[in-house]
Amino acid sequence: MLANFGKNEEEVNMKWFKRLAVVTAALASVLVLAACGSGSSSSASKTVKVGIMSTDKEIWTDVQSRLKKEGVDIKLVEFTDYNQPNQALEDGDVQLNAFQHQNFLDNWNKKHNTKIVAIGNTYIGPIRAYSNKIKSLKDLKKGDKVSVPNDPSNEGRSLQLLAENNIIKLNKAASPTIRDITENKLDLKITELDAGQTARSLDDVAAAIVNNDIAASANLKPQDAIAVEKINAKSKPWVNFIAAKSSKNKDNKTYQKIVKAYQTNATAKLIKKVYKGSTLPAWNYNFNK
Repeated sequence: MLANFGKNEEEVNMKWFKRLAVVTAALASVLVLAACGSGSSSSASKTVKVGIMSTDKEIWTDVQSRLKKEGVDIKLVEFTDYNQPNQALEDGDVQLNAFQHQNFLDNWNKKHNTKIVAIGNTYIGPIRAYSNKIKSLKDLKKGDKVSVPNDPSNEGRSLQLLAENNIIKLNKAASPTIRDITENKLDLKITELDAGQTARSLDDVAAAIVNNDIAASANLKPQDAIAVEKINAKSKPWVNFIAAKSSKNKDNKTYQKIVKAYQTNATAKLIKKVYKGSTLPAWNYNFNK
């Protein structure tokens, strides 16, 4: 009896071991499937953080709304000055940004040893001169103060605007600074300021050269400008664009969906509305006309 009891007990134990093995295998399969399902869900959720200037929020909110229907969720990160969006892109705080033109980016990449690239054009906004004291740049008097943006590219544009209006003369530097002024008959005091401060300096200077988006945020009306930069074939370096961290991101399908959603007639109309006709959609613009 004792011998048979031992044998029966062994058979029972074997049956339990087999059942346990089956249950364990089934559980493992469920866990694997769950993990795979979780991974698929994560990859399907396409969330992209885009750094923008606050003045572009209405434009990008519209793009955001249209892309949501295509399964792309844009998170907008707003900035108020030009010193932050590229650093945020480099640090991974955003995956794309949209605020700069090529000349600005070239200077940034060189200075910071980064490899940020353009992946799709947005718009071009002529730089303008404003004043609370004079009606034309020709009204500038000897010793007057003029403020310009201090970043290399936009300072160059500002000085070229003054040169176009025969206020100063410059050498042939591609991105001139005040050191490239060869003639200043009025002995103007040209003050270099952070781009965001130029509009705020209007009460302290005879004229201020102000970037388009900064002017918009300061509620300066384009029609009140006393001088406007000409848009022609030489203006291509001033076209703004959507940028990614490096060239390997250029063909990212989700990023290209964002570019495609931006470069539409709906966006073009909104650009003209938000900037009151002062800014031009640039993805199809004919710079040779």
